Amino acid sequence: MKLNFTKFLILPLFITGYNLNAQTKLISGFNTEAAGKQSDIEARFDKQLNSEHIGQAIKQLSAKPHELGSANGKAVAQSILAAFKSYGWEAKIETYQVLFPTPKTRVLELTSPTSYTALLKEPALKEDATSGQEDQLPTYNAWSADGDVTAELVYVNFGLPDDYEKLDKLGISVKGKIVIARYGRSWRGIKPKVAQEHGAIGCIIYSDPKEDGYYQGDVYPKGAFKNEYGVQRGSVMDMVIYPGDPLTPNIGATAKAARIERSEAKNLLKIPVLPISYHDAQPLLAAIDGPVAPEEWRGALPITYHIGPGNAKVHLKLEFNWSIVPAYDVVATIKGSQYPDEWVVRGNHHDAWVNGAGDPISGLAAELEEAKAIGLLVKNGYKPKRTLKYIAWDGEEPSLLGSTEWAEDHGAELQQKAVAYINSDGNGRGFLEAGGSHALTNLVNEVAKDVTDPQTKVSIYDRKRAAVIAKAPLKDKKELLSKNELSIEALGTGSDYSAFLQHLGIPSLNLGFGGEDAGGEYHSIYDSYDDYTRFKDPGFSYGLALAQTAGRVTLRLADADVLPFDFRVLNKTIDTYVNELITLNTQLSENRAIENQLVKENIYQLAQDPQKPLKAASQKEEVPKLDFTSIKNALSALTSASGNLAEKLKNLPANKTAAVNKALYQAEQQLLLPNGLPRRGWYKHTLYAPGFYTGYGVKTLPGIREALEQGNWQEAQEQITFAAASIDKLAAYLQKIVAGA
Repeated sequence: MKLNFTKFLILPLFITGYNLNAQTKLISGFNTEAAGKQSDIEARFDKQLNSEHIGQAIKQLSAKPHELGSANGKAVAQSILAAFKSYGWEAKIETYQVLFPTPKTRVLELTSPTSYTALLKEPALKEDATSGQEDQLPTYNAWSADGDVTAELVYVNFGLPDDYEKLDKLGISVKGKIVIARYGRSWRGIKPKVAQEHGAIGCIIYSDPKEDGYYQGDVYPKGAFKNEYGVQRGSVMDMVIYPGDPLTPNIGATAKAARIERSEAKNLLKIPVLPISYHDAQPLLAAIDGPVAPEEWRGALPITYHIGPGNAKVHLKLEFNWSIVPAYDVVATIKGSQYPDEWVVRGNHHDAWVNGAGDPISGLAAELEEAKAIGLLVKNGYKPKRTLKYIAWDGEEPSLLGSTEWAEDHGAELQQKAVAYINSDGNGRGFLEAGGSHALTNLVNEVAKDVTDPQTKVSIYDRKRAAVIAKAPLKDKKELLSKNELSIEALGTGSDYSAFLQHLGIPSLNLGFGGEDAGGEYHSIYDSYDDYTRFKDPGFSYGLALAQTAGRVTLRLADADVLPFDFRVLNKTIDTYVNELITLNTQLSENRAIENQLVKENIYQLAQDPQKPLKAASQKEEVPKLDFTSIKNALSALTSASGNLAEKLKNLPANKTAAVNKALYQAEQQLLLPNGLPRRGWYKHTLYAPGFYTGYGVKTLPGIREALEQGNWQEAQEQITFAAASIDKLAAYLQKIVAGA
């Protein structure tokens, strides 16, 4: 006990030191002294952030329509470039040449039993200053095929595989028909994809007021929800095959890049697709006859919902300009003082379908505020240990074009240098939303405990935890109350992290706030500054919270002595996924047995109204019990390796930190599948991918899970083997770090 030596001389000094240490928060990756310095840096960072400045940026950057390839889009990129430079960053624009279709002809007509010509137009509102501007992209779905078709109309509910199974049981085919589906339950691009697979020759997507309109609340401009003329634009590229420029898969779309023919692109549709308002949808739906739609298929329009087909016929004609346009990625850099070849990358896109105040400018404004604050810190002597790259992507809306092309172009360098990618997108009032690489869970939790929620004045961690517990079923509340950490979500797709995480294996996070910002402005002309300030984040306080959160994550990754990866959390997460699959296998087997018994006893036929045709069903093969032994053994190895690594990192010698840190941030690459996922090899991550029929929604351990869901038992067993090999590879890799540390 050193206290016994010359205690009268050193005791006052000790007491002073003790009080300082007691006030210093523990921060993963930093020793006590470094944690104190980091806390000081973050406090100074916070003082440079200003919600009013965030609001000014939202107003300025959403002042005009600025879609990919437009003059206004270029002006926005140049404005962002000037901002980065004014904050003291080295900045440049990297330009890619990408395919981007815009509409030339749009016609939708009901031709029978009555006539109606769709308006296909959102009106200007006096309450929304930018809604009447020129240069607005018309209402359309990018990557629809050109087409001129006339056919009977069939209502297909949400247009998902389960809906077509219901149609099949009712003896209704969509082959040679045009389908109309409502937005919701899945990403929009899945709806025409499934329609095409079932032989439809055209697809119409509309927003039903039950999900997005007056059923939910007062409509815009009185309230936040979609009015009868609002339309959700958006991409329908089949980006679960691959995102980015469809003509340059796996390579950056530089000016000299080799391009395939458009007809060769496997992620482009073959049928025309058009989004419409519920004003335009109502006369079409009202004209459909045939069977009355099942109760769960009925929306909130004042009509009886029928399925068809029948007398209702529509004419759909679409033609597009298939142009190669420039995508302007704005890349700003502050070089690291100790590890210049280790990059912490932060990104948010800048392009919008129209004005885009919420999507994406609210998130971009927070990123720019972080860059301003960091620039001021650097001006006053702060030197990040690792290189910071702050990027504003172009072309995200038409399917992640700017980020994908940049990541493909710089792929080899990124896999050597990128410590992590931190993404944000649209942002609003509410609760922390965090997803990404599960080895970074502890980092997210620590940061969340240090950021104050602007409404409740508790931490964003406490507010999110309360929301999770409050919404959980009663049976789960006790377990959640006992947990001292928030889980982060697995990521599917829909924003600019995909190329980094799922293609290159770079640790990634997606951060934002929401849950109290519901409304119907998404991808419409009403996603405006006026709408945002009334209904999304009045006062821009959650823009400030996003800057504080993403900024802290970035700074801690930039300055950590030992990078804060904890693979024990990842190990537990994978184990949860595997147990879910084992349960799914059992449930599918039990369900198949019940279904076959129902068929055997003609239950459906006997219960059906004899006036309504029902397609006769046949018994299906039994679901085999899959062997998960290999993946369970791999998880056992990972449990041991991740635990050993965690212990080793507690007392890592200083001369080992540089090599260990590089090994830590490259560890996730061990989970990449050499040949990627079946039928979509661009997606290489063993654990995370967008669902083949969910789009944005994630499928965890996707190779196994989707094979199970689609009844491909042989492929499911093969994918278990491949996943086990990836997990074994990671375990061996972590153990090698331990041995060398």
